[in-house]
Amino acid sequence: MIFQRTALARRRRPAPGSTLAAAESFIRQFAAENPQTAGDPDRRLREVRRAVESYGTYEHTTEELAFGARVAWRNAARCIGRLYWRSLVVRDLRHLRHPDDIADECVQHLRTATNGGRIRPLVSVFAPDRPDRPAARLLSEQLVRYADDPLSAKRAALAQESGWKGDKEEFDVLPLLVQSAPDRAPDWYPLPEDAVLQVPLRHPEHPGFAALGLRWYAVPAVSDMTLRIGGVDYPAAPFNGWYMGTEIGSRNLGDADRYDLLPAVAALFDLDTASDRSLWRDRALVELNLAVLHSFQQDGVTMADHHTESARFLAHIERERRHGRPVPADWSWIVPPLSGSATPVFHRYYDAPDASPGPALLRRLPEDPWAPLD
Repeated sequence: MIFQRTALARRRRPAPGSTLAAAESFIRQFAAENPQTAGDPDRRLREVRRAVESYGTYEHTTEELAFGARVAWRNAARCIGRLYWRSLVVRDLRHLRHPDDIADECVQHLRTATNGGRIRPLVSVFAPDRPDRPAARLLSEQLVRYADDPLSAKRAALAQESGWKGDKEEFDVLPLLVQSAPDRAPDWYPLPEDAVLQVPLRHPEHPGFAALGLRWYAVPAVSDMTLRIGGVDYPAAPFNGWYMGTEIGSRNLGDADRYDLLPAVAALFDLDTASDRSLWRDRALVELNLAVLHSFQQDGVTMADHHTESARFLAHIERERRHGRPVPADWSWIVPPLSGSATPVFHRYYDAPDASPGPALLRRLPEDPWAPLD
């Protein structure tokens, strides 16, 4: 269905990059993709225009919010798991601004997403930024992070400065950090044990692997990204799908600037590390990834392998092509960090990610989470 602009809309077309321009793009997309439920987009745009002219912003309907969150996942150029974007469960928590309430609902997010191991794609959307009234920020990269992860060193230090002591052990779960204003110290909240499902890692063929004492959490809930829908920013909107095994085995545990476990795994498997030509790193990486996949499967926790997920991504591209929609993708993120050329996503080009604000997308918060996104 194609909707024609009214004469009023043509005369008063908002300037590119403005809230009204972004709102118009989103409202028309929402109407085009949901013709049975969206109603007249011109009438809705008149409401939006009045709100923006009076208050500098506007409020999404529940249906618009859900659609916008799903499209933001659909547009996430670095995510290979977008085939299931329509199944994203959207929790509308826009009425919550206080750190205590946000922390409570983040805990509930983890419990709901975990679902006994059958991970649910889920996003919890808290209050949006308003003119002269920014909303609270979540300061962790993910709702669950470990204090001894080098990537989380700054967050661990910030938590300690805020009063958190921790257990000083490996894989010590960091607290949630919620900051309600740029001039206010963040509040910290320990995560209950029952909200953080963790999988101890073992190898299907080497019983000694379990002695390494490795584990990882089940729900990768990203919390340092702003959800932007039609010119409105939701800076606290934790989102999760489920893990692909290489995210843990190759990157989190294998990268030299993360847990750097390839030497320990090579020693366990008695690999020759005297020369790079023995490919000991490659062999250790495979064993580490195999242990991750095996452990999650044994514990009944949803996880995809990189071969299956690559095939699913190409199915997603084909499905979107039938709808006439491009699929922005960052090749360096879509191609798995293990056996990339053995997967079908390696041997092709993709639509370039759109650098413009776009009608609905996820954007990573800057180093200073209170700095402007644009």
